[in-house]
Amino acid sequence: MLDFLNPVKGFGVTFQTLFKKVNTEQYPEDKKPTMPRYHGRHQLNRWPDGLEKCIGCELCAWACPADAIYVEGADNSEEERYSPGERYGLVYQINYLRCIFCGLCIEACPTRALTMTNEYELADDSRESLIFTKEQLLAPLEEGMEPPPHPMRLGKDEGDYYRLGEPR
Repeated sequence: MLDFLNPVKGFGVTFQTLFKKVNTEQYPEDKKPTMPRYHGRHQLNRWPDGLEKCIGCELCAWACPADAIYVEGADNSEEERYSPGERYGLVYQINYLRCIFCGLCIEACPTRALTMTNEYELADDSRESLIFTKEQLLAPLEEGMEPPPHPMRLGKDEGDYYRLGEPR
């Protein structure tokens, strides 16, 4: 009946928002904390003795829908041991120009070697610096950890690592 007023009603929404106070974020100075389950930068974790959890299985690279992960596995030896299993990730790269932060790589990891941190500031001006290498992704050594390569300290075989001292 009063169809000619419909365009004016649409402008009413626009006029209401014109006079609302603008919410300005002071981002670089005031950083708000993220939610605990926020998916940010990836991290390669370590066992309590310092060995790497990554076994170079490449399941994370297979699960990535954006093809952002490159893993090259290598065999451990008794002289040079980087992880408790037979293999370790010799080369590990994540291309953050391609990553969509979906978390499928985290779900695919059988050893929980790969997790996501709350770090979200990944912007840079060069493309090369957004391809993170294994050294950039590895968790820092904590108190009591020894940098690999070294022999297994938490048990005699990899099963002891996965149980972490639980009885068989």
